[in-house]
Amino acid sequence: MSIDKQSDIAANLQIGPTSLGMVRIYLEADGIELPLDFEPEEAEEIADELRAAAEAARAVAEPKAKPKKPAK
Repeated sequence: MSIDKQSDIAANLQIGPTSLGMVRIYLEADGIELPLDFEPEEAEEIADELRAAAEAARAVAEPKAKPKKPAK
């Protein structure tokens, strides 16, 4: 499955710190529990990638502004 393919799978996502100073992304779907632990620096890199992806998605989703015609 590619990253751009739609899916009907629903999942729960939780993000938070662990007692060991890690950042955990916890995914749960269809009886599968997947805890993913990251160093704080890695989590910051992931956050930057999420922001960049959100910005790119907005650019695709928002209709392009049409240039205004000059007044006569």
